[in-house]
Amino acid sequence: MAEEKKGLRDILIGYQNELLKKELQPERAAKMLVEISALLGNINDKIVETEFKYSKVLLAELDIEQKANRAKIKAEISGEYLAKQEYRNIKELAIEMIRSLKFFLRAKGQELYAGRNM
Repeated sequence: MAEEKKGLRDILIGYQNELLKKELQPERAAKMLVEISALLGNINDKIVETEFKYSKVLLAELDIEQKANRAKIKAEISGEYLAKQEYRNIKELAIEMIRSLKFFLRAKGQELYAGRNM
């Protein structure tokens, strides 16, 4: 699982580095948008999987502890909780990149439209 998480993060970081370059072309941006959007499904699947694993850890802690808040604190220092949070962060990165690409493509479209109407 750590390998998959690292792989998804590495893919997104590669796209992010490409976005930071000044010479991004609209065709490439559109392709990146499609690819990142497709990855979002995989990321969502991983979030569901890690939330389920975390819930099992939390339930086990609730069986051991007498107080729910203590059980929650103990569960939140588990590897399962960390994995869940990391996948959520990966999802946020993907969503922000999708938003950025949409904005970039919209701006490029407006530039093209304005250029044709002059």
